[in-house]
Amino acid sequence: MRRQAVTLLQAALSDALDLDAQTKQAHWNVRGPQFLQLHELFDKLHDEVEGFVDLLAERITTLGHTADGRVQTTAALSTLYVYPLEARHGEAHLRALSASLASFGARMRAGIAAAESEGDADTADIFFTEISRGSDKQLWLIEAHLLDD
Repeated sequence: MRRQAVTLLQAALSDALDLDAQTKQAHWNVRGPQFLQLHELFDKLHDEVEGFVDLLAERITTLGHTADGRVQTTAALSTLYVYPLEARHGEAHLRALSASLASFGARMRAGIAAAESEGDADTADIFFTEISRGSDKQLWLIEAHLLDD
């Protein structure tokens, strides 16, 4: 059970670290009329995602394994969209982060099901209670800034 849980957690950690970096990319580079509001929003999102990173890494170490937060591992394992370097204005950053947050949330929900099927209620709880709900809330905050199509 522990090996399967660690595999799930490491994959989630790599996505969380990628998402963490994406939020800073947006924070540093946003431009436009909503600059200050979005700059602060992206920084708050970063803080929330950083908490996800810690939860995942600490669960891995609690299970007796080494959390791998190296950039090389993150780049190799992340399933998130590649953040567009050309994003400048608020809407481009909002759309990029929205896509990554939605993907991240889906990955967390898949992790819940996988952990439950392995009989690991504690890992499933971490995915659901601590991270899935939090990522859904952050997605809602990001998408609230986008115009309805």
